[in-house]
Amino acid sequence: MSKDFLNFVVEDFLEKIGNNQECFLMNDIIRLLPDSVANQIAAGEVIQRPSSVIKELVENSIDAGAKKIDIIVKDAGRTLLQVIDDGCGMSSTDARLAFERHSTSKIKTAADLFTLRTMGFRGEALASIAAISQVDIRTMRPEDSVGTRLKINGSKVESQEPDVTIPGTNMSIKNLFFNVPARRKFLKKDTIEFTNILHEFERMALVNPGVELSLTHNERLVHRLGRSTLKERIGNLFGRTIEDQLIPVSAMTEPVRISGFIGNPTHARKRGALQYFFVNGRNMRHPYFHRAVMSCYEKLLPPDTQPNYFIDFTVDPETIDVNIHPTKNEIKFENEQIIWQLLVAAVRESLGKFNVGPSIDFEMGHNFMIGSLGEVSRTEKEIAETESVRISVSPQTLSKPALNHSVTSRQSFERPRQNKDWETLYQDNQKEITRSSKFIQIKDRYILTPSMTGLTIIDQHEAHINVLYHKFYNLYKEHSFTSQSLIFPVKVSLSPDQMIMLDSVQDILEEIGYRIENAEQNEKELTALPSVLGNAYGAEVLLDILDGLQTEASQENDVFNVIPGIIAMSMARGSAIRAGQSLTSEEIETLIGSLYSLSSPALSADGKKVITEIDVETIEKLFRV
Repeated sequence: MSKDFLNFVVEDFLEKIGNNQECFLMNDIIRLLPDSVANQIAAGEVIQRPSSVIKELVENSIDAGAKKIDIIVKDAGRTLLQVIDDGCGMSSTDARLAFERHSTSKIKTAADLFTLRTMGFRGEALASIAAISQVDIRTMRPEDSVGTRLKINGSKVESQEPDVTIPGTNMSIKNLFFNVPARRKFLKKDTIEFTNILHEFERMALVNPGVELSLTHNERLVHRLGRSTLKERIGNLFGRTIEDQLIPVSAMTEPVRISGFIGNPTHARKRGALQYFFVNGRNMRHPYFHRAVMSCYEKLLPPDTQPNYFIDFTVDPETIDVNIHPTKNEIKFENEQIIWQLLVAAVRESLGKFNVGPSIDFEMGHNFMIGSLGEVSRTEKEIAETESVRISVSPQTLSKPALNHSVTSRQSFERPRQNKDWETLYQDNQKEITRSSKFIQIKDRYILTPSMTGLTIIDQHEAHINVLYHKFYNLYKEHSFTSQSLIFPVKVSLSPDQMIMLDSVQDILEEIGYRIENAEQNEKELTALPSVLGNAYGAEVLLDILDGLQTEASQENDVFNVIPGIIAMSMARGSAIRAGQSLTSEEIETLIGSLYSLSSPALSADGKKVITEIDVETIEKLFRV
């Protein structure tokens, strides 16, 4: 290297560091961070939101042997997060030391990391929480006559003194992120943050059914769960309807013991499926095992639905690594492929035992028929049993709405007019269809018709959804829904977050025909439904509406802007004919006529393809050698 080139490099470097060059060359610049700053940095990984605090504190209570844990929250955790347990408590020395970084009672050597059977072990959580909040802890061991009270403000110990308390630990976390304004600014709305807390509570409740748990928010009791079996805990959390739909799954092998429950395919959910994996008493996310479960439901589920499942794995702690993520929700398995195969076998065996094997086509769903007069009805027997009201879908009853409502994050309920003149195309196609005088239905799912340029393939289910969506959307905008009273009220089980959403939109739901009365703690009673829905589908549509609004709220969208589209789409999904429904030529003609009267027949309001065209040239290519 030449001297001139070396001088050039040095001069260029000095120019870049500018005014700091003398300091940089003369002084050491590497320094240790103060503990308070290091703890705030660690808090960024461990404490992402108020629900993270609840997770860490409750896991500590579980590790302390608690059999009763009360969680008290104010303002979605911004003001207060309090966890009270009846566990083993701490001595005054342990209480002080517990807030030092990397202090732990769980591990002594690196080898201990691979034999862990407890939840927390890194020693980061309490130090991180104390760094970004005001902590007030009261704790006492059963064998002590007096406990201790410790106050910490942003990692600084303000006081520690003896305290008259009861055995166990009472931990209050106040003013979360008070000294980190940037982090506090990025907290979401209270409804979203509390929903996150609620979901974290559900995960912990499921994995600890033998622990009594309660959750109170702003002095309102949300949950009080007694000790129970896993199945009972599922019912207490999500409603008896979910509990009644569960299918047990079990497998006992050398590398893993699998137990838990899977959902009946007939009750799969379009949104918000309840899907939980546990391993050795710990919640986990595992996309690979999720795909294993989903592969067992192929050809059993209606389109765009997901099954519920609650599956627990028990393995040798030495065969998993829970230390790959700060929140310990991602877990690495040593025998991953073997467990995948065993999981698939166990789920398929359970589905087979309960007569829901692949030979059954659950897409048959609701037995709707499109009448020759352009009306949707069910069989006469179902009409007599449910007193259903027919839904008109004739082209004359459908106008071409100018869709001007909001676009949601996941679904666009507004589509621009297509470049094609669909009415002209429909008229031209009708000439071709008239000449052939024949409609073809493939697998009772697709409608095949000749066109002027080749063939047109229509998804009958999505086509009917598209037709009904526009009808229901117009009814909403015109305030034209009517109500139908029920002779026998229908009970609906709701999860707490569904209850919260219902409280905020119940007035709107009643405007479209629902009458909703209070029943038991997690149930509502429907005494009237929108008259366009049959009795058998009103509850299903209500749940779909609530789930759709929850999805929007979780992404910080204004639910009141998207209500028209979500209501119309949920009603359309619940009322549309299903794949697997055989149609007559007249019924097909009515459906096609209604579809082509829309401004955008080829795409549904949520962006799904309805129509596919195959031109003659493409067909000819299939026959070329």
